Amino acid sequence: MKIGIAGAGGIGSNVAVSLVRSGIRQIKIVDFDRIEQSNLNRQFYFADQIGKMKIDSLVENLHRIAPTCIVETVASKITQDNIGKIFNDCSIIVEGLDNRQDKKMLLENLGPHKELVVSACGISGHATNRITTRTMGSCCIIGDFTTDCAQAKLYTHKVMLIAAMMSGRIIEYIEENQ
Repeated sequence: MKIGIAGAGGIGSNVAVSLVRSGIRQIKIVDFDRIEQSNLNRQFYFADQIGKMKIDSLVENLHRIAPTCIVETVASKITQDNIGKIFNDCSIIVEGLDNRQDKKMLLENLGPHKELVVSACGISGHATNRITTRTMGSCCIIGDFTTDCAQAKLYTHKVMLIAAMMSGRIIEYIEENQ
């Protein structure tokens, strides 16, 4: 079962590492961005990777954990026109996109057609006591549903907690449906 990850930032990179450490060996990661210094506080990258493509560095880092994992990459911005084709071979999707419009587009396009789509909503700020899970059809959304990145700073502990909960939902789904 291949898992597609839309975005290789704080959510996508941390879900990827959690899944690989949990034994998942087939992943497709889609992103078009490069690593910046400001990413290092919450994303699975290192200082010597600044300036490199996120997908290339993430593959390198994941192979250091599990050399035999199969990680397919697509260096592209996800759009309404290409989303179906990019993720056509993935049963489960991780939404790790930055803005509301892209998140909405992914959920509307892939939610009805995939076994499971896990998404994040409200990952900023330091408070973790309001993190909850909402399920709508095949979509599972995790976060506090109120704290937007434009409103509050991104803290490592909250981003990683939500990413861990997302990967936990995926592992739970796989085990229930084997």
